[in-house]
Amino acid sequence: MTTTRNLTLTLSISLFALLFVSGNAVGDTPDLDQAAGNADQTNGVPAANTAGNSPTPTGFWERSNLLGDMGGLRPWLGNYGVSFGMQETSEYLTNLSGGSNRRGAYDGLTQFSIGVDSEKALGWAGGTFNASALQIHGRNLSANTLQNLQFASGIEADSGTRLWELWYQQALMDGRADVKIGQQSLDQEFMTSQYASNFMNLTFGWPILPSIDLPSGGPAYPLSSLGVRVRVRASDSLTWLGGVFDGNPAGQTLNVGDPQKLDPSGTNFNLHQGAMSITELQYAVNQPPSDPKAAPPAGLPGTYKIGAWYNSQSFLDQQYDSNGVPLASPASNGIAKTYRGDYSFYAVADQMVWRPSADSPRSVGVFARVMWAPGDRNPISLGINAGVTLKAPFAGRDNDVAGLAVGYAKIGNGARGSDINTAIYTTPNFPVRSAETIFEATYMYQIAPWWQLQGDAQYVLRPAGGILNPNNPGQTVGNEMGIGIRTNIVF
Repeated sequence: MTTTRNLTLTLSISLFALLFVSGNAVGDTPDLDQAAGNADQTNGVPAANTAGNSPTPTGFWERSNLLGDMGGLRPWLGNYGVSFGMQETSEYLTNLSGGSNRRGAYDGLTQFSIGVDSEKALGWAGGTFNASALQIHGRNLSANTLQNLQFASGIEADSGTRLWELWYQQALMDGRADVKIGQQSLDQEFMTSQYASNFMNLTFGWPILPSIDLPSGGPAYPLSSLGVRVRVRASDSLTWLGGVFDGNPAGQTLNVGDPQKLDPSGTNFNLHQGAMSITELQYAVNQPPSDPKAAPPAGLPGTYKIGAWYNSQSFLDQQYDSNGVPLASPASNGIAKTYRGDYSFYAVADQMVWRPSADSPRSVGVFARVMWAPGDRNPISLGINAGVTLKAPFAGRDNDVAGLAVGYAKIGNGARGSDINTAIYTTPNFPVRSAETIFEATYMYQIAPWWQLQGDAQYVLRPAGGILNPNNPGQTVGNEMGIGIRTNIVF
C-alpha cells in the first residue's frame, strides 16, 4: 500500500512539474462560444464548442477542435444552421496531507451540446435553440476524502449521464435585447468572473455561498432549472440581466436527500418549489471593438457587476426552534424556526491591470467577488474570492495562463451558535466552526487550440470551518495540501 501511494505521489508531482518545463505549442486559444453567443463556462471548464465549425484552419495543431470539419460534416450541417460540440475534461487529484484519509481520485466530464440557428434552419431571424448533456464519471476527492466545502474541482459530481440545458433564445430590438426560455444553468451567465474561470476549485466557478445556501446548490452545474432570462444591452458599456427560475432544481423539500440522485436524468422539469429571482447589472470599460479593423481602446479592459437573488422557498433557522429555544437544548421541540424566503447580494470585478502594449498577448488581470447572505438561515453568510492571473507568462507561450487565488467562506452566525450550544448542552469541547480558506496556484498550458493541460496545487485552512474528522472523532479535520492535473480536449 505504501509503495502504491508513493508511486501515485511521484507521478502526480512529475506531471505537475512537466507543465512548467515543456516546450512551445502552436495555435491560438480555441473559440469556445456557444451558438447563442455566450462565453459559457462549467466551473472553470469551457462549455462544449458549438460555434467553432469553420473548416479553416485545417492544420492538425492549428484548428480549434481535434476532429476538424469531420470530412465536411461540420460545414455541411452549418449550412442548415446546425452546430455541435463535444469535449472531455479529465483530472487526477490527490491530497498530500490533511483530510479524513490520504488517497487520490480520478474524475471526468464529457460535455455534448447542439445548437440550431433558426434563421438558417427555418428562416426565423434571431432565434437559437440549444441542448446540452453531461456524462460524469470517476470519484469525488472532496466529498470522500477532503470533507471541505469549497470542492477542489468544479466538475466533481455524482457519476451519471444527464440532460443539462435545454432552451430557446430570441433576439429582440435589433439585437439590443434577448430572451431565453427553458432549462438553464445560472452559472453560465450570472455571478461569473472572466479571470476566476482559469482556476479549478469550485468556488471560482459557481461560488461557494449559493452552492451551500441555495436548495440543491441552486440551478448550476450539474443541475439546471426551468425559467426565463432577459438580457438588455442599454449601451456598449451597460448590460442588465434578470431572470425567474424554479426555486429548487431537484424538486425536493428543505434539502432532504441528494439532489443529483433525486433527479438523476436531469429531466425533472420541476415548477413546484417556489421561485428564484435574480438580477445583475454589468458595466464594461475599454472593451475590444466589435470591428477587428478598429483601433483598440487606449485603456485597460475591465468588467464590474452587482447583483442580488431571492428564493421564495422556506428556509430553516440554523440555531433555534420554533419556540426560540436552541435546537441543541434538551428542552427544544426539535422543529427549527422557519423563514419565508432567502436572499443574497453580490459584486464581481474583473480588471486587467497591466500589459506592455495594446497588441501584446502578455497581460496581468485581477478579480474579486464578494457575496453576503443572512446568517440566521444560511450555513455560509459571507463568501469572498480574489486572485491574479498572468497570460503569456513566457516568450512563445501566448495562450498559457498562470494564476494565484484565494477563496474564503465564513460560517453563518446561526450555525456557529448551534455549535456553541452543542458544546454547552450535549458534547463538551465540540468544535465551533469559523471559516474555511483555500489557496490555489495553477498553470494552464495550451498544447494546441483544442488541447490544454493544467497543473494545480491547493491548500485548505480549517476544512468546512473546522469539523470533526469522521474517521477520528476526537480530532478536527486537519489542514489540507493537494495537487492535481487536468486535461481538456475539444473534439
